[in-house]
Amino acid sequence: MPIGPGSERGRAVPHRRPWQAWDALRVLFGALLCISLNGCASREPAAFVDLHDVEESPAVSSANREPGPRLRVAVSSIISPSDTHLLYHEFMEYLGEKSNRQVVLKQRRTYGEVNALLARGELDLAFLCSAQYVETHDRFGARLLAVPVVDGKTVYRSYIITGRLSDIDSLEGLRGRKFAFVDPLSNTGHLVPTYLLAMQGERPGLFFDSYVFTDSHDNSIRAVSEGLVDGAAVDSMVYDYMAASAPDLLRGTRIIHRSRPFGIPPVVVPSDIDPDLEVDLREWLLSMHEEPNGRAILQQLSIERFVLGDDSDYDDIREMQAFLASRGDDSRDAGAPRE
Repeated sequence: MPIGPGSERGRAVPHRRPWQAWDALRVLFGALLCISLNGCASREPAAFVDLHDVEESPAVSSANREPGPRLRVAVSSIISPSDTHLLYHEFMEYLGEKSNRQVVLKQRRTYGEVNALLARGELDLAFLCSAQYVETHDRFGARLLAVPVVDGKTVYRSYIITGRLSDIDSLEGLRGRKFAFVDPLSNTGHLVPTYLLAMQGERPGLFFDSYVFTDSHDNSIRAVSEGLVDGAAVDSMVYDYMAASAPDLLRGTRIIHRSRPFGIPPVVVPSDIDPDLEVDLREWLLSMHEEPNGRAILQQLSIERFVLGDDSDYDDIREMQAFLASRGDDSRDAGAPRE
């Protein structure tokens, strides 16, 4: 799920006052994740999984299946890897039963790394962020397979959040403060706030005192809740899901800006996928809500059903990217200060 010149993943913007080493944040996030999910007392960072060297792992048991083709799936780190594995395990089991294949979950830390898997033909199916989809479609020919319906809609928003007790009440109030982005290719967690600042003639690297990329929306929410940063931009669906499933983690936050709606993060397939497999995958997703087991799995993910999507639903994202490009910015590295 690429860092532009002038910024490093996990470090404050150079020539700005550094505030926290990202490795230390990872230890804290790992401990928080362990406590929130398991109630464990240890603060060892055992819950953090380094994905740099992880090539692939079977997502479901293949004990009852004959050796044969695999179904290679990636879920971008919209939420942290440990949460992704927990939430999507039964979904992967469902796909394995339908396809009679061993499902292999290829997790990566960044959106860009998942895009690279698609570009190299190493995936059969991917759950992507909306801006991520635009890049893979426009550059590599990836195709929409289906989109989820959440709360009766196929759109979502970017929320800008701050601390509950903070005196900040707008994006302008975050000037000179510490901020958390999610990933350079995230729509709600990077592109939208960067675009909002660009509309005011600002750049993140000069507007904020410092910033980091947290790699997932739940990590950004935790960073605000724990006072590690003054604000963050996050996916409305993740925030709303956490409000229902883990409200204690949100009590230290509040929303100060809701963006306009954008096309929801889709499920995509690579351009060179076997046509018969593409048809089958689409049919399984579109009919999933009609089966009791499938419906129960979807409910765990706060998804009502899958429907067909339309590429034009993502044109607003392309327009934001084009506006940033017209200023000489790349939406993936527009946070970097201009010397």
